[in-house]
Amino acid sequence: MSLRVAVQMDPLETINIAGDSTFALMLAAQARGARLWHYDVRSLSWEDGRIRAWARPARVRAVAGDHIEELGEPERIDLADDVDVVLMRQDPPFDLGYISAALLLDRLKGTTLVVNDPREVINAPEKMWVLDYARFMPPTLVARHVADVRAFQQRHGAVVVKPLHGNGGKAIFRVEADGTNLSALTELFGQMWPEPFMVQPFLPEVSEGDKRIVLVDGEFAGAINRKPGKGEFRSNLAQGGYAEAAGLTPREEEICAALKPELKRRGLVFVGIDVIGGKWLTEINVTSPTGIVAIDRFNGTDTGALIWDAIEARLAAM
Repeated sequence: MSLRVAVQMDPLETINIAGDSTFALMLAAQARGARLWHYDVRSLSWEDGRIRAWARPARVRAVAGDHIEELGEPERIDLADDVDVVLMRQDPPFDLGYISAALLLDRLKGTTLVVNDPREVINAPEKMWVLDYARFMPPTLVARHVADVRAFQQRHGAVVVKPLHGNGGKAIFRVEADGTNLSALTELFGQMWPEPFMVQPFLPEVSEGDKRIVLVDGEFAGAINRKPGKGEFRSNLAQGGYAEAAGLTPREEEICAALKPELKRRGLVFVGIDVIGGKWLTEINVTSPTGIVAIDRFNGTDTGALIWDAIEARLAAM
């Protein structure tokens, strides 16, 4: 029987299909006969123990500028009775809205498979869960107090300051070794976000790339090396970076092996980790990881199919 899949994501009309991993997953699902619905996270509801959403039947195609083959009228569907799989793929920020939606979807456990597991997504924010693997990380400070930040910067020289729950390379700042503007930046972060922020030494190796490694149910599926664009130190593709083909260093293989058991145990089927310089783990992306389109373009692989194989295996085990 073909799968029934509800995709919780940002507006389908506005995505860039040239690099959108969710779109690639939708194409891969259709290729094996799945029926798709698209819905906005804001349409989720709970009533009398039922989780529902206003969803639109959808079909997509790999045609730039005309990628929506069908997008029907919204209908209220029951996410326990009417679908087999929910893909939780809306973009962060990882805020209370994101957490609330994940907690609603967690109530589907035992009836509908949600990918990635929403409870574990809550438990594994990108820049927080990675602290469990500090042995693979560069020196790191998570703090708000300016004296802590100043002391860390004086020990390490040039540093990078970034929001704890940011995404896409947004609001990441480099502070030079003289510490100019560090206090003002600390004040700004304190005003903009209630949570602490992350500070790490600036790693010169970032000029050689920031590797995105995709793991499917804990197994290595592929990697790309993302390099900064001209005048940038950030290598995120959303910030003007560009990608090139990449394999794994021995250290990166060690990192993947260390993560594998927990990824499988937590039901984190599609994960992207970021590694700088072949050795420094900086993030474990579980909310809405990307990168599979570029990986498949370079390697001639079909990571979307690997992800659906893993999903179907988990469904069979439910």
